[in-house]
Amino acid sequence: MPLGALCVLANEPREGLTRFQRDGLTLLAKAAMGRLDDRRTAREQAMAEAEARRTLEASDLKFRTLADTMPQMVWSTLPDGFHDYFNARWYEFTGTPVGTTDGEGWNDMFHPDDQDRAWAIWRQSLDTGEPYNIEYRLRHFDGTYRWVLGRALPVRDENGAITRWFGTCTDIHEQKLAYEEREVISQELSHRIKNIFAVIAGLIAFSARGKPEFAGIATDLRHRINALGRAHDFVRPHSANSRPSMAQNSLHGLLHELFEPYQRIDGARVSVVGDDVTIDDRSATPLALMFHELATNATKYGALATELGTVRVTVAANTDTVTLHWREVGGPSVTKPTTLPGFGTQLIEMSAVRQLGGSVNRTWNDDGLIVALTIPKTAFSR
Repeated sequence: MPLGALCVLANEPREGLTRFQRDGLTLLAKAAMGRLDDRRTAREQAMAEAEARRTLEASDLKFRTLADTMPQMVWSTLPDGFHDYFNARWYEFTGTPVGTTDGEGWNDMFHPDDQDRAWAIWRQSLDTGEPYNIEYRLRHFDGTYRWVLGRALPVRDENGAITRWFGTCTDIHEQKLAYEEREVISQELSHRIKNIFAVIAGLIAFSARGKPEFAGIATDLRHRINALGRAHDFVRPHSANSRPSMAQNSLHGLLHELFEPYQRIDGARVSVVGDDVTIDDRSATPLALMFHELATNATKYGALATELGTVRVTVAANTDTVTLHWREVGGPSVTKPTTLPGFGTQLIEMSAVRQLGGSVNRTWNDDGLIVALTIPKTAFSR
């Protein structure tokens, strides 16, 4: 659209403009249009920036309103971990003036015993981009410290770079105290159950004194009770001081605990190799009964009855099943029994088949007994 005209006047008539003069006027016209375009672009850019600011301010207002209505404490940081926002709930909980916990001031709100641990885990998340998750004690406005669950996740741009961290703090003080109380009660009950095993074993031994004809049966029964007690003591809730050295959900750990009475000083008489499998208190009892019977029989009739005999337990975990391979070496020659199965054999069958849903396969070799136990993987832990 024409926006104006340029008139060129002279005091004498001329025949017309030269080509050079026409090009000059065209250049002037383009320069004028360029100035107009620049002004229009600047105006449109200013309008777009103003709209973006209004949208950002509206979004920020919505976020702050939502954050202030949440029961959790909400915070955010810059990519380097500099805390630049806390919601109203944070200041209500801590009682600190607004802005005083920005930057690294937040760490001063933690219990002195938790500060180094919380800072180390936070630095780990900043360095790796991994989610932040920790329980710590946070100072309440009344001066006490309350247990809090802290969590945070990073926000990334299209290139994967972290642009901001958003986190929450949830007051879990009552739940934490209730859990600790349940743990103390559970530990006390389990300790009393352990004592009951010892009392039962003692009663069996005391009762057998007056009936020598039952001494062998009483001894076997007492040893079975002791094996159950060792299994229970391994998987029961423990305090920090009484907890076993190996993980309480470890099959290897349970077997090492059961075989301890049969080991030599070098610990090479009964070995456990292969895959480790997660167990729980439900599977520990039948496993303890099975391997106690195998070890007892090996002590009476098999490899452990000789000085140089050994037993090797190999654990092979597949997708759906676990095979426990018991192999005795260096003991007396064994043959398949021709009599009816004894109580110990029936106990192994009951534990493996009825309780754990598996199968038992025995092989009597000249150099020792081989027992293959195949058990569903789901039977070891819930």
